Amino acid sequence: MNKNIAWRALIGAGILSASGLVMGHGDVTPQAVNTSDLEQLGAEWRDENPYREPYEKHAKAVEIGTSAYNQNCARCHGLEAISGGIAPDLRYLEAGIEGDEWFKERVINGAVRDGAVYMPRMADYLSQEALWAIRTYLESVAVSE
Repeated sequence: MNKNIAWRALIGAGILSASGLVMGHGDVTPQAVNTSDLEQLGAEWRDENPYREPYEKHAKAVEIGTSAYNQNCARCHGLEAISGGIAPDLRYLEAGIEGDEWFKERVINGAVRDGAVYMPRMADYLSQEALWAIRTYLESVAVSE
């Protein structure tokens, strides 16, 4: 009988610990991204990802974008951009200018449904350089349907 009580207590403690982790992150402050190694783009938003080509520019943007994504996007969109169902799987984001248009609109305006914020306006927190670097990272892990 004592073993049964001990197991119940252990299971109960595990459930409490796990629920604390799930509820614990609450509102998360976006993390700053150092983009000093990238071409600075200015205040006017570009219509297309400026870090797509040439390779040297692209490689640095992927490196910075990977870190920026992991710090600011992975908690909802999943590690390595593989969604767990909470938010869209960004590996399937359309390529080229069509995908750039959707990405730009979403990071500038966020996503709000019925008054609930599903995604904050990330451009309020991260620079255009950081956000295009994230887009470049997403292109590097993209999969076709």
